Amino acid sequence: MRLKNKVAVITGAANGLGRATALTFAREGARIVVADLNEAAGRKVVAEITQRGGVAGFSPLDVADAESVNQMVRHTVSQYGRLDILINNAGILSDARLVKMELEQWQRVIDVNLKGVFLCGQAAAKVMETQGSGVILNAASVVGLYGNFGQSNYVAAKAGVIGMTKTWARELGRKGIRVNAVAPGFIETDMIKTIPEKVIAMLKEKTPLARIGTPQDIANAYLFLASDEASFITGTVLSVDGGIVT
Repeated sequence: MRLKNKVAVITGAANGLGRATALTFAREGARIVVADLNEAAGRKVVAEITQRGGVAGFSPLDVADAESVNQMVRHTVSQYGRLDILINNAGILSDARLVKMELEQWQRVIDVNLKGVFLCGQAAAKVMETQGSGVILNAASVVGLYGNFGQSNYVAAKAGVIGMTKTWARELGRKGIRVNAVAPGFIETDMIKTIPEKVIAMLKEKTPLARIGTPQDIANAYLFLASDEASFITGTVLSVDGGIVT
């Protein structure tokens, strides 16, 4: 088992990429904190893990609220005695062209996708510094590298996450903490269910591997970066995108 007895907090773990990552990490021996706003869905993931012989618990979390984040981290340390891995996975979309984007759309996406990563990373890093070890993995995106039509808010947040990842790697490395990001391409999740089929076909056409990614593709990348196999990797953005050409 590649993560035996590690304690992993996964934000936004109630569905999609977070759920796939939680199940994968549990299978590899990690003790999982499913941290999400959606308690019903989160507890279903906990049940899936425990039914398969894993160890998991649910912690309610609003990543954009500092007290909620701090409470979740305190709960984790109280329950398990440590925090080894943080997956900053929680995220939302609210798309619009620049001239039509409402301020509330901008602010909510920035609050969840950028401020939320900062708050969770800060709270986890304080625990990890005391331990002298830890791994923080942030969800970036290929659009944070290349931009995307109608996503000023989302792209700004993901570009910011990439910048924070590189900064944290420099700040925390000597404390025994590795920090990396995964930049997914287009993945089969609820976020892309509203995309028209002709657009999906176009995306596949632009992708050398000629398919949309799966949540498991991303979970596998997180697993590698969280494991000791990546012990000399920090400050890196790993694109998991099928080689898409933007």
